[in-house]
Amino acid sequence: MDHEHFAVSPDWKWYILLYFFLAGIAGGAYVIGALLRLAGGAGRDRAAERVAFLVAFPVVLICPILLTLDLGSPGRFWHMLINTTPGQGGVNFVSRSPMSVGVWALSLFALVSFVTFVATLSEARGGRGAAVRLMAGAGGSLVVLAGALLGLFVASYTGVLLSVSNQAVWSDTWTLGGLFLASGMSAAAVVVAQFARRRAGAGTERRLAEADGWFAVVELLFVVLFFITLGAAGTAGTVLGHGWALLWVVVGLGLLVSLLGLARRGMAGAMAAVTPVLVVLGVFALRAVIIFSPQ
Repeated sequence: MDHEHFAVSPDWKWYILLYFFLAGIAGGAYVIGALLRLAGGAGRDRAAERVAFLVAFPVVLICPILLTLDLGSPGRFWHMLINTTPGQGGVNFVSRSPMSVGVWALSLFALVSFVTFVATLSEARGGRGAAVRLMAGAGGSLVVLAGALLGLFVASYTGVLLSVSNQAVWSDTWTLGGLFLASGMSAAAVVVAQFARRRAGAGTERRLAEADGWFAVVELLFVVLFFITLGAAGTAGTVLGHGWALLWVVVGLGLLVSLLGLARRGMAGAMAAVTPVLVVLGVFALRAVIIFSPQ
């Protein structure tokens, strides 16, 4: 049956698309680094782990900048964290507001990513500073675990933020959080693999390709559920009409190469070079069609 929607379109621009895209990669990269560290065993994936942590912080650092540009004023982002109202100063945290929770999670994730980034970079250069010592023992594992949980949240909450709106398409499905998380993890896996390919062994490359494939399986499942829920709400045509179907072709190509990589336990030759590009473009196209088609 058709649902009624009363929200005015937010008229989001490219800043928000880039923010949603990069948040998924940053959160996903940190989670992959955490998995490689905590489950890799005997440091076999150390090179890829370092790359994952070195990718996460610079990428997440761009996200507040994009949010600030979208808000149109640097003060607005600051006010989402700190209440500057005279007589009411202090931390501005509203647990009932997905935006407030998301901004705080993003800020905390950036902080943890920064500590991990500094420690990883210092260790790679032979340093033995405070950050390296912190990350070396059990304390480091706790920091990485906390960062991974925050990374999962950051990669998925943008989809949840859309779902709790009253906008057509976004509020018609419960799948966006899982869809954004799975696709962000897929993009992060190929980005980490691409940057680590000259340092990591063949076993690590194969495991990252398999991880990307399994993330694509989950993403495909959520895409199917996405269309089922929109079909039930009568809004599936919104994301397919007016040329949006072309972007779904790009999404499909990205999923296809990831699934082929899983079936073949990795790609070789020209396909190995084109796969990361298609996967990343597919994830970008997915967010573009979901964000812009209902507006």
